Amino acid sequence: MNYKAVIIGGSAGSFQVVTKILASLPKNFNLPIFLCLHRLKHVRSGFVEALSIKSALPIVEPLDKEHIRSRKIYLAPANYHMYIELGNTFALSTEAPVNHSRPSIDLSFFSAAYTYKNKLIGIILSGANKDGAMGLKRVKDNGGTTIVQDPKECQVKTMTTASMAATKVDHVFSTAQIIKFLQKL
Repeated sequence: MNYKAVIIGGSAGSFQVVTKILASLPKNFNLPIFLCLHRLKHVRSGFVEALSIKSALPIVEPLDKEHIRSRKIYLAPANYHMYIELGNTFALSTEAPVNHSRPSIDLSFFSAAYTYKNKLIGIILSGANKDGAMGLKRVKDNGGTTIVQDPKECQVKTMTTASMAATKVDHVFSTAQIIKFLQKL
């Protein structure tokens, strides 16, 4: 399969998993990665730096209308919804929270699924609410590949079990299996 992008959503319990995944990727990993992680809206700095410590790929919070590039990791900015638009750009929004969250994993996944269709890999990790479940369903409905972190491994399994209830996911993987899958791309 000729994938064009990877999108990862997570909340409570996902930070260490995301760090492990990013640390495992080589600097020539050729796809853009979109991270939509629930985080404190008032903490504007430190998150990118913490994720960047072990990542060979640059991690940035995109600006509105910034052009998407391969070999980069894009983290949804605190307190902004992040949309992936046709034309390979981002749109940031301060619309009302969705599922009590801004950034909303569902909204990022909806827009990425619309933009990349069957060329998208959607991954849902540990989390304490159902944000992301409908987004992963949209990835699946648009022909993308869907992966859920094994709920038995999650610190908080609400997000992963809600995703599995919303759609028939392609893979339920441990962190090690997610890493192996991405490294094979």
